Amino acid sequence: MEEFAGNLQGPVLDRPVIDQTGLKGRFDFHLQWTPEETQFASVRGPDTPPKPPEGVETQPDLFTAIEQQLGLKLESIKAQVAVLAIDKVEKPSEN
Repeated sequence: MEEFAGNLQGPVLDRPVIDQTGLKGRFDFHLQWTPEETQFASVRGPDTPPKPPEGVETQPDLFTAIEQQLGLKLESIKAQVAVLAIDKVEKPSEN
């Protein structure tokens, strides 16, 4: 679940996702959902899912799909997370 949360955090939700399920181990599942315009905004390219054609039945949004298909729920909460702050970047000196 921690890896799944990490995958959601990057290009899909563009915000921190914390695994609070307490579930350990690896899981094999196939999640079917229709991405929204804001999802994958940071990764436009060949991996970006195409928009479904007009009139075609679509899958539920991500939050509904996770709840219906996996029995999990994404909630927006305030929590402390570890962050890395970079104060300064310099090119290395020639040795």
